[in-house]
Formats: sequence, C-alpha cells, structure tokens
Amino acid sequence: MSSSVPSDLLATIISGTRKSKSAREGQHSIEELESLAGSRSPKGQMFWERLSRTKTINVIAECKRRSPSKGLLTTNYDPIGLATEYENHGAAAVSVLTEPTFFDGSIEHLRAVSESVDIPVLCKDFIVSEYQLFEACIAGADAVLLIVAALDQQMLLQLLRRVELLGMAALVEVHDLGELERAIRAEASIVGVNNRNLRTLEVVVETSESLIKHVPNTIVSVAESGLGDQASVLALRDIGYKGFLIGEALMSSASPGLALSEFVQGTT
Repeated sequence: MSSSVPSDLLATIISGTRKSKSAREGQHSIEELESLAGSRSPKGQMFWERLSRTKTINVIAECKRRSPSKGLLTTNYDPIGLATEYENHGAAAVSVLTEPTFFDGSIEHLRAVSESVDIPVLCKDFIVSEYQLFEACIAGADAVLLIVAALDQQMLLQLLRRVELLGMAALVEVHDLGELERAIRAEASIVGVNNRNLRTLEVVVETSESLIKHVPNTIVSVAESGLGDQASVLALRDIGYKGFLIGEALMSSASPGLALSEFVQGTT
C-alpha cells in the first residue's frame, strides 16, 4: 500500500464524509432535499432486473478518475463519454464515483452521466446518512452503494428502507461472513462481495469464492474488485454470481468500451 494512503482508509474517508456533509447541511435542509428527491422516479427496479439476467454477463461498468490503490487512472477523464461508451458496449449499469478526496469524484459527474444514458446509474460513494441518499437521488442516481463496514445495523436498516421508499436500489457491500450475515438480516436484495479490503486495499479474490456459499438464492450477488478478464468472471458466474462490478480493468484500458465488450461478448 502506498505510503500516501492512510493505514485505515475506510475510517479516514468516513470521517471526511461526515465533515463535508455537515458543511452542506448548512446550505440545504434535509426537508428541502427530501422534497426534491420525492419528485424523481429512479430506475431502481431496472437496476435489479438487469443484474438478475441469466443469459448475459451483467457488468456494472465504473467511471472513476483515480483510485487509492492505483493512483491516477486516466488524465482525460470524461464521465459522459465513458458512460456512453459503456452503454454502447453492453453494460448492465454504470457506476459513478462521487467521493472527491481519494477518487477525484463529484456529484456533478453523477448528474451528467444520469442525463446522458438510459441504463441505470449507481452512485458509488461512502454513504452514512439519509442526507446523502437524497443528494444522490436528486442528482439522478438509480442505485446507491451501502457499505456494511461503514454502518451500524440500525443505520443500515434505515438507509435500506429509505432507498426503497425513493424507488432506488441498494448494492449492499460486504467483505466477510459477519458483514454478509448483517446484510441478510437487513433483507438486502442485492449484495456485493468486495474482494478488496477497504481498510488495507489488499485484494483477495478468494473472498468471492468463499462467501457465495452463504448467499441465499433470493439475493442477487455481485462480485467486486480484482476481476481482470472474462475467464475470471465466468468462473464466478459458474458458482452463482449474477453481476460484476468492474472498474480498474476498464479504466486502465486505452478503449474502456472495447475492454468491456471483451468481458460480455459471446455469452449465453
């Protein structure tokens, strides 16, 4: 891990997220945001349906400029162009990083992408409050990432219920069996198994292989991180995964859309 990355990245990002949220709350009340969010009709059901397909490789293709593990991924970051390319090359959905400090993300990137594609858009951030859910919804998110390790059980339940009321979907991310059990108790309908430890950034692909045995068939399972080629994706699909969140393998390519097509082509 780079010396510039904190020893506990997740805790550092969550701390920064809470501070920036508090600052924004002085500009817009949660009641104001709730009212604006209530006027949208997110494609949460479509997100679930596209990840549930059985005859395709269902990739959530990621738009991100930087990652803490790899550093700068592209110098000419164009979220709209990327998302459009992903849509044209068979993505089930698009994920947009909005965390600013470690990923160079922005809520404006999410807004721009949501206005440019017809497939569902996932807001990928470190969400710890309903305020952030409303912000994501207003900016055009159809789905949001909820990281179990960043939330106590009461807040996880609260956010899941709010997501449902807003018409969005939630990709509930877990890293170990304890977190998976919490997601199941919270009645998550889509669970993402992240092979990357968010505290240390270590990637252990076997995480996906070991946890899938404990995921009920009623839950749509998504494998995340460390997926470098179609063979690795097919192997995980064979053991039960329905969706695949792929970022760095696409962003590091000279042509992310063509790289995506190599993951999804020729499958039945």
